[in-house]
Amino acid sequence: MNTQKVAITIPKDLVAIIDVTSRQQGISRSKFISTLLRERILQKRNRHLQDAYNRIFSDESIRKEQLDTAQWFNNLGNQEGLEW
Repeated sequence: MNTQKVAITIPKDLVAIIDVTSRQQGISRSKFISTLLRERILQKRNRHLQDAYNRIFSDESIRKEQLDTAQWFNNLGNQEGLEW
């Protein structure tokens, strides 16, 4: 993995918690912080995507169209070999 050093300021009490927790998990402070940041960013992005999907599919006409289309595609497989 390509990495880059950065300097950030963190309260001492938080550094102490990070150090204890990362030691308990057997990983470095840097790895612990990187993992938490990545997870948080991905959670936020996924929540944003889920909210967008929910907004779109809260429209009954769109939901019905999607279900009808999915059922149509699903039924295509049932006709295989019967086209003659």
